[in-house]
Amino acid sequence: MATTFYLVRHAAHGLLGRVLTGRMPEVHLAESGRLQAQELARHFKAQGIDGVQSSPRERAEETARPIADEARVACELDDALDEIDFGEWTGRSFEELEVDPRWQLWNAQRSAACAPGGESMAAVQDRLIGHLRRTHAAKPGARLVLVSHGDVIKAAILHILGMTVDAFAAFEISPAGISTVVLGQGGGATVLSLNERIAR
Repeated sequence: MATTFYLVRHAAHGLLGRVLTGRMPEVHLAESGRLQAQELARHFKAQGIDGVQSSPRERAEETARPIADEARVACELDDALDEIDFGEWTGRSFEELEVDPRWQLWNAQRSAACAPGGESMAAVQDRLIGHLRRTHAAKPGARLVLVSHGDVIKAAILHILGMTVDAFAAFEISPAGISTVVLGQGGGATVLSLNERIAR
């Protein structure tokens, strides 16, 4: 039986677009993000879901909990959904990063770059795809919401579409955006929708 995964980027936080938050602690949703989370919760209650999984980052859990509460299902934290480990770039402003040649390489050729002291895009892709496969094997037929982070979701979708991680800029994953992926028998995967935005 096929397993349906709703890959949701966490809702908006106050440092969005200004700071590479990565795995910084205490990054919480902004008021606009809390409203987005409530809209997501109403949407998924109407859809009917069997469970919610979340990255351990506060902004992801604060997006996931209302969804789980509204649908009356469990919310599980899983490190496989965690943000990219950006190493020494964590917490730096994008303005600062723009003059770092390593950052320029990261944004030009993800397949050849790695965050200093952190993860490569390929490693991120491996951990999320592995998680989807394991979850499908354990919960065939389930409909699950997975709350994660923009580039993490991109990495999984690029793999399913047969594209390299260098194509990371080919599409956007917005805060509170929903991308639907189905894993079927034999491990085949299909992207049903990309960056659906029901919460503004």
